[in-house]
Amino acid sequence: MSDWKSDKAKRLLAALERIGWRVKRQTGSHKILERSGWTDVVFAFHDNDEIGPKMLARMAKATGLKPEDL
Repeated sequence: MSDWKSDKAKRLLAALERIGWRVKRQTGSHKILERSGWTDVVFAFHDNDEIGPKMLARMAKATGLKPEDL
């Protein structure tokens, strides 16, 4: 079973910002996030979008996010 539970996109973005990610630029709903030592990540969700466990796990792999960070 996955350690990840569904969550809102705005909570995910806030958690990413707490661990050091920042918005590099934005075009529409697509935000490009950057963090020193990591490859840039595209965050293409609206604030109230519900993000499921599979996508959260993918984002975690790309960003270093942990379930306890949410």
